Amino acid sequence: MRSLLMLFMVIGLGCRSAPPARRTAAIDIALVHDSVPEQQTREQLRRLLEQFDVSPWLYTRTIQIDERAIPHSHPVLTLHTRHLAQDMQLLSTFVHEEMHWFLDERAEATQRAMAELRELYPTLPVGFPDGARDLESSYLHVLVNALEYAAMQRVAGRDTATRVLDFWVNDHYRALYRIVLKDEARIRELLVRHGLVPEGL
Repeated sequence: MRSLLMLFMVIGLGCRSAPPARRTAAIDIALVHDSVPEQQTREQLRRLLEQFDVSPWLYTRTIQIDERAIPHSHPVLTLHTRHLAQDMQLLSTFVHEEMHWFLDERAEATQRAMAELRELYPTLPVGFPDGARDLESSYLHVLVNALEYAAMQRVAGRDTATRVLDFWVNDHYRALYRIVLKDEARIRELLVRHGLVPEGL
């Protein structure tokens, strides 16, 4: 009986999430201008990564913060300093860019999913503020935004995740985020069919 209890304890310890210190230590955060806002954003991001376990969705370990850049995923995941007073928006932006890496590593399945999206949504807006830079990117961002929403629900709860998307609906990719909120279940089914649901979601 005693040995059985010990076995359960070992299994339980092995199933725990990575300790916060290990999560942040595995990420290299560079500052492009080493300005005060960039330094503050780096500390903000480190704090958020200690508080919220997004480790299952870390596909790149190198990040940079650039106060003059629009956030993007490639070639280096880049965040800006806009959300110093908005923790959840910064975390959601970080997760969003990581999901680009996830889909990029599964390019063929992503293309098949986008083809199916075209049948569901024959037209999507292009260009700021409602769409992405071109039509293909708009279809891609429906998938990315859906994964972002799912991950934020998992780590911060549905209410918080929905508040963040309500913010984005009035900010950028507006029509694409509205689709995700309206058709969440349908888009998730599509992602599942194409094997595009990351671990933990």
